[in-house]
Amino acid sequence: MTSGRLTTCLWFDGNAEEAVDFYLSVFKDASRGRIGRYTEDGPGETGSVVTVEFTLNGQQFLGLNGGPQFTFSEAISFQIDCADQAEVDLYWSRLTEGGGEEGPCGWLKDRFGVSWQVVPRVLGEMLTDPDREKANRAMKKMMTMGKLDIAPLQEAYEGA
Repeated sequence: MTSGRLTTCLWFDGNAEEAVDFYLSVFKDASRGRIGRYTEDGPGETGSVVTVEFTLNGQQFLGLNGGPQFTFSEAISFQIDCADQAEVDLYWSRLTEGGGEEGPCGWLKDRFGVSWQVVPRVLGEMLTDPDREKANRAMKKMMTMGKLDIAPLQEAYEGA
């Protein structure tokens, strides 16, 4: 591990390895690292998985089987910068499959309770446009959506 590099630790209730397998199937640029196992001195069953290191699109994570004490909330989410509608559609469908929950404005929770924002790159450009009327139209349209759809966002932005 590189000194000073940040790693996001995700606390799971016994299903960290299952979650990591799922994320590795969703992201093309993904890999698994080391797996830590409980020893006879640990609070978990000897030999069971306590941690799983993994990387998604260059971001390092650690899945921790910490138990039921803590759960995920929308206070923390991972934003996926999507190049086009095909990427938005792909990530949206994959991350909601198997029990995920669709939310408003491009937000969703996967079946493990982790929150994601699936966002087309062009939306950031629209919302930060110095022409505040155009930006406001795009924002207003975004607020009516679950999964973000670039074509209607672009139409609203352009005033069509």
